[in-house]
Amino acid sequence: MQLIIVGTLNGQIGAASQIAIKRGAKVQQADTLEDGLDLLRRSGADLVMIDVGLEVADFMAAIEAERINVPVVACGVSNDTQAAVRAVRAGAKEYVPLPPDPELIAAVLEAVTEDQHALIFKDPKMAETVKMATQIAPSEASVLITGPSGTGKEVLAHYLHSKSKRKDRRFVAVNCAAIPENLLESELFGHEKGAFTGAVARRIGKFEEADGGTLLLDEISEMDVRLQSKLLRVLQEREVDRIGSNKPVQVNVRIIATSNRNMEQTVKEGGFREDLYFRLNVVNLRLPSLAERPGDVMPLASHFAAKYADANDVHNKPISEDAQKKLMAYSWPGNVRELENTMHRAVLLATGDEIDAAAILLTNEDSAAAGTGAHGGGDDGAQALVGRTVAEVERELIIDTLQHCLGNRTHAANILGISIRTLRNKLKQYGNEGFNIPSPGDASQAGV
Repeated sequence: MQLIIVGTLNGQIGAASQIAIKRGAKVQQADTLEDGLDLLRRSGADLVMIDVGLEVADFMAAIEAERINVPVVACGVSNDTQAAVRAVRAGAKEYVPLPPDPELIAAVLEAVTEDQHALIFKDPKMAETVKMATQIAPSEASVLITGPSGTGKEVLAHYLHSKSKRKDRRFVAVNCAAIPENLLESELFGHEKGAFTGAVARRIGKFEEADGGTLLLDEISEMDVRLQSKLLRVLQEREVDRIGSNKPVQVNVRIIATSNRNMEQTVKEGGFREDLYFRLNVVNLRLPSLAERPGDVMPLASHFAAKYADANDVHNKPISEDAQKKLMAYSWPGNVRELENTMHRAVLLATGDEIDAAAILLTNEDSAAAGTGAHGGGDDGAQALVGRTVAEVERELIIDTLQHCLGNRTHAANILGISIRTLRNKLKQYGNEGFNIPSPGDASQAGV
């Protein structure tokens, strides 16, 4: 969880931060409203705690104007009741009195985490997986979660942690596929100052960071075989060796790993150590693809529609019958992640009292068969693209989406289904080429 604290909290920043950090949050702090907004725009957050002595109403108005959807909790001395009432009326979700109470802050953090990682399902096939997850969650066994990309493996990992005996300690996630091999070892195990060029200070690795809690090794099948042997030793000995140190550090973590590969086949082909596979695969939870769990399509679609209506401050519209048929007829190769992006777009594109079939834009080829009767004119839309380069169409889509989101990079990236880093690189390129890029909060026309 990413937490931003805005203000001085009457000198209680340190205490509040330590409580949040122990509960698994990553904390950033800004002294002023302006700095807090800038931090929120740049890095995003799951929760904001704001000093009730600041102009909470101005902060809430600013994030609403920029369509930044983040829960805000006001904090202040317990006798400042009028300020507390003003903060809640301005839109703060809760009021937390200072000095901070560990249990109260823990409850707030847990509520936010549960909301963000809610398991939405009705299909019997998914219900079987969740039932098994609930049964084994209190154990200390390592768990390997497998399934196609976009099925919600990290969400299930959060669920396991929330139902475990370690739920009050940290949940730390490492994406093994996103970190270069030469950096992943340091990321996992840490290093000492001077261990290698650029190691200017000691760094605590993710194993130590997750001590007492849960460590998620996301897409572990992408880890280099050389590093797999070091990981196996850590799991066997329950201790890590920081790079550049000869003093092992004891660690107590529960491991959850995920993979979208056929692990047995990967082991057979030599891409993954068999002994490590057996160490991790004490319990295997397989997440079915969305095509295998059709009973979850509409509950998830309704959930995402409500979520993004709230995020974009628009009315939560029902999904029309034609739109439902279109959603149910599609094969969802991108699984739940693709459905989420589809419904985010639909919320923004819907023009009537319902989310109709015309607002459901599907990207795979078989979407044409699913939606031909629902919105004629598909040929006209394709015809309008003839003669234009892919780069031109992509640029126009990105800038138009950013304009619609009033310059909010995080929301635009979510709608487009790309990472915030990719979006920023594209925008930098377009800016260098002379195109007008909407700034956060900019409602002016984008010059494309």
